[in-house]
Amino acid sequence: MNVFFKKDGSVCRKDISSTENLQLPEDVLWIDLLHPTTAEVSHIAQTYALDIPTKEEREEIEQSARYFEDTQSITINTYFLMRSASMDLQNETVTFILFQGILFTIRYADFKVFGEIQQSVLLSPRSFEDGYDILSKIFEVRVEQDADMLEGAAQLTKLLRKAVFDEEASDHTAQLAKLSGLQEFNLSVRDSLFDKRRAITALLKSYKVDPEIKKDLSIVLKDLNSLVEFTTVNLNMLDNTQSLFASRVNIEQNKIIKLFTVATMAMMPPTLIGTIYGMNFKYMPELEWELGYPMVIVVMIISTVIPILYFKKKGWL
Repeated sequence: MNVFFKKDGSVCRKDISSTENLQLPEDVLWIDLLHPTTAEVSHIAQTYALDIPTKEEREEIEQSARYFEDTQSITINTYFLMRSASMDLQNETVTFILFQGILFTIRYADFKVFGEIQQSVLLSPRSFEDGYDILSKIFEVRVEQDADMLEGAAQLTKLLRKAVFDEEASDHTAQLAKLSGLQEFNLSVRDSLFDKRRAITALLKSYKVDPEIKKDLSIVLKDLNSLVEFTTVNLNMLDNTQSLFASRVNIEQNKIIKLFTVATMAMMPPTLIGTIYGMNFKYMPELEWELGYPMVIVVMIISTVIPILYFKKKGWL
C-alpha cells in the first residue's frame, strides 16, 4: 500500500506493509493498493466508509455497471491490457474510487503507468491538486501507451503482409500463428479502449468533475476515439492479409494439382502403348518383329515428350 499525501507544499509517499496500528496521514491525495490483502481492503473501507469490491466481485460486474456514482463517491472498474505469466495478452481490471478528492486505486497487477504517475506526483506536486488530477493523468498516459502498442502492432501487420508472398517465407503455420496473435492483440486492445471510453464519457457527465479536468478528459476521449478507429483499420488489414494468405495457399495447391494433372496426362499415351503390348494374345504381328521392342520404347518416349512440350507452349507448366 502506497499512500501519497500533501505536506508543506509538496507530496510525500508512505509505504505501508501492515495494517496493525495503522495511522493514515492527513491531507491524503492518493492511496494505491497493489495486490492488497483482505485486511488492507477492509481497513480502507472502514476508515473512509467505502464499499470496495473484492477481486472476485470486480470480475462479475456487468459491463453497464462498471461505472458507479453516488452522492459522495465515484467507482470505476476498467480494463488495462497486460501480459500474463505465460506472455499472453489479457485485460486486467483496475478499480478507481474517488471520494472527497482522494483517489483509491486497487489493482492486482503491476502496470508501468502507475510507476510513472507516482514519480510525476512526487516531482511535480503542483500539477496534482486532488485525486481527479491523478486519475486524468493516469488515463492520459495509459492511452499514450496503448497508442504505442497499436503502432507496433501495425508495423508487424505490414511486415506480415509483405511476407505472405515472400517465396522464402514458406512456413505457413508460423505465419498463421502470427496472424492469429495480431488479431487477438487488436481485439484485446479494442476491448480495453472501449472500456476506458465508457468510463471517461461517464466522468464527463459527472457534476463532481471540475471543468479543467473535463477539458483534459475530452482530449483523452478524442485520442481514444482515434485509437478505436485505428484498431478497426488494423483488423481490416489483418482480414485482408488473411484473404491474401488463403489465396497464396490456394495458388500453391493449384500449382501442385496442375503438375500432377500434367504428369498424369503425359503418362497416359505410353501407358496405353505398354498396356497394348502387355496383352497375352497369341497372334500379335509385332511379337516376331526384331525391331519391335526398341520401336515401342521410342514411341513411348515420343508420346511422353509431345504432351509435355504442348503443355509448356500453352503455359500450363
